[in-house]
Amino acid sequence: VQLQASGGGSVQPGGSLRLSCAGSGRYFDLHPIGWFRQAPGKEREGISCISGTDGRTYYFESMRGRFTISRDNAKNTIYLQMNNLKPEDTAVYYCATVFMSDYDCVGDSWGQGTQVTVSS
Repeated sequence: VQLQASGGGSVQPGGSLRLSCAGSGRYFDLHPIGWFRQAPGKEREGISCISGTDGRTYYFESMRGRFTISRDNAKNTIYLQMNNLKPEDTAVYYCATVFMSDYDCVGDSWGQGTQVTVSS
Protein backbone atom coordinates (compact mmCIF):
# COMPACT_ATOMS: atom_id res chain seq x y z
CA VAL A 1 0.00 0.00 0.00
CA GLN A 2 1.30 3.43 -0.94
CA LEU A 3 0.04 6.57 0.72
CA GLN A 4 0.07 10.26 -0.19
CA ALA A 5 -1.07 13.00 2.15
CA SER A 6 -2.49 16.27 0.87
CA GLY A 7 -4.62 19.20 1.95
CA GLY A 8 -2.10 21.09 4.03
CA GLY A 9 -1.60 24.81 3.84
CA SER A 10 -1.55 27.99 5.85
CA VAL A 11 -4.43 28.87 8.15
CA GLN A 12 -5.09 31.41 10.87
CA PRO A 13 -5.50 30.36 14.50
CA GLY A 14 -9.02 29.11 15.09
CA GLY A 15 -9.37 27.92 11.52
CA SER A 16 -9.97 24.45 10.13
CA LEU A 17 -8.38 22.16 7.58
CA ARG A 18 -9.20 18.73 6.24
CA LEU A 19 -6.28 16.56 5.25
CA SER A 20 -6.61 13.66 2.85
CA CYS A 21 -4.55 10.50 2.59
CA ALA A 22 -4.95 8.78 -0.76
CA GLY A 23 -4.02 5.12 -0.87
CA SER A 24 -3.22 2.71 -3.64
CA GLY A 25 -2.61 -0.99 -3.71
CA ARG A 26 -4.54 -4.15 -3.17
CA TYR A 27 -6.76 -4.53 -0.16
CA PHE A 28 -6.33 -0.92 0.91
CA ASP A 29 -9.68 -1.09 2.66
CA LEU A 30 -8.34 -3.79 4.98
CA HIS A 31 -5.43 -1.73 6.27
CA PRO A 32 -5.64 0.34 9.42
CA ILE A 33 -4.29 3.83 8.72
CA GLY A 34 -3.08 6.52 11.06
CA TRP A 35 -2.22 10.20 11.09
CA PHE A 36 0.93 11.51 12.71
CA ARG A 37 2.76 14.82 12.75
CA GLN A 38 6.24 16.18 13.31
CA ALA A 39 6.96 19.76 14.27
CA PRO A 40 10.38 21.33 13.72
CA GLY A 41 12.83 20.14 16.32
CA LYS A 42 10.36 17.71 17.87
CA GLU A 43 9.72 14.01 17.70
CA ARG A 44 6.97 12.60 15.57
CA GLU A 45 3.72 12.21 17.52
CA GLY A 46 0.56 10.26 16.88
CA ILE A 47 -2.82 11.83 16.28
CA SER A 48 -5.35 9.16 15.42
CA CYS A 49 -5.83 5.80 13.71
CA ILE A 50 -8.74 4.05 12.07
CA SER A 51 -9.23 0.37 11.37
CA GLY A 52 -9.78 -0.98 7.91
CA THR A 53 -12.87 -3.08 8.28
CA ASP A 54 -15.12 -1.84 11.05
CA GLY A 55 -14.07 1.81 11.29
CA ARG A 56 -12.87 1.64 14.88
CA THR A 57 -10.91 4.70 15.85
CA TYR A 58 -8.11 5.41 18.28
CA TYR A 59 -7.04 8.88 19.39
CA PHE A 60 -3.83 9.69 21.18
CA GLU A 61 -4.85 11.35 24.41
CA SER A 62 -3.47 14.82 23.73
CA MET A 63 -5.25 14.89 20.35
CA ARG A 64 -8.81 14.22 21.48
CA GLY A 65 -11.38 16.91 20.85
CA ARG A 66 -10.18 18.93 17.86
CA PHE A 67 -9.24 16.16 15.42
CA THR A 68 -11.55 13.68 13.71
CA ILE A 69 -10.42 10.76 11.56
CA SER A 70 -12.61 9.09 8.96
CA ARG A 71 -12.26 6.95 5.86
CA ASP A 72 -14.03 6.43 2.58
CA ASN A 73 -12.97 3.04 1.26
CA ALA A 74 -14.81 3.59 -2.00
CA LYS A 75 -12.37 6.44 -2.64
CA ASN A 76 -9.36 4.77 -0.99
CA THR A 77 -9.01 7.86 1.16
CA ILE A 78 -8.53 8.61 4.83
CA TYR A 79 -9.39 12.06 6.17
CA LEU A 80 -8.30 14.12 9.15
CA GLN A 81 -10.59 16.99 10.04
CA MET A 82 -8.78 19.56 12.17
CA ASN A 83 -10.71 22.32 13.93
CA ASN A 84 -9.78 25.28 16.12
CA LEU A 85 -6.21 25.09 14.95
CA LYS A 86 -3.46 26.59 17.08
CA PRO A 87 0.07 27.74 16.24
CA GLU A 88 1.43 24.68 18.03
CA ASP A 89 -0.34 22.51 15.46
CA THR A 90 2.19 23.69 12.88
CA ALA A 91 3.93 20.57 11.60
CA VAL A 92 4.35 18.19 8.72
CA TYR A 93 1.44 15.75 8.81
CA TYR A 94 1.90 12.17 7.67
CA CYS A 95 -0.35 9.22 7.11
CA ALA A 96 0.88 5.68 7.52
CA THR A 97 -0.25 2.10 7.65
CA VAL A 98 -0.29 1.11 11.30
CA PHE A 99 -0.44 -1.69 13.81
CA MET A 100 -3.51 -0.86 15.83
CA SER A 101 -5.09 -2.13 19.01
CA ASP A 102 -7.61 -0.74 21.45
CA TYR A 103 -4.72 0.73 23.43
CA ASP A 104 -2.14 1.89 20.93
CA CYS A 105 -1.33 2.65 17.35
CA VAL A 106 2.15 2.34 15.84
CA GLY A 107 3.20 3.56 12.42
CA ASP A 108 4.50 1.00 9.93
CA SER A 109 4.79 2.24 6.34
CA TRP A 110 4.90 5.99 5.81
CA GLY A 111 3.65 8.21 3.04
CA GLN A 112 4.94 11.65 2.13
CA GLY A 113 3.76 14.40 4.41
CA THR A 114 1.89 17.63 3.94
CA GLN A 115 2.82 20.89 5.65
CA VAL A 116 0.33 22.65 7.93
CA THR A 117 1.17 26.14 9.14
CA VAL A 118 -0.99 27.95 11.67
CA SER A 119 -0.12 31.60 11.94
CA SER A 120 -1.74 34.99 12.13
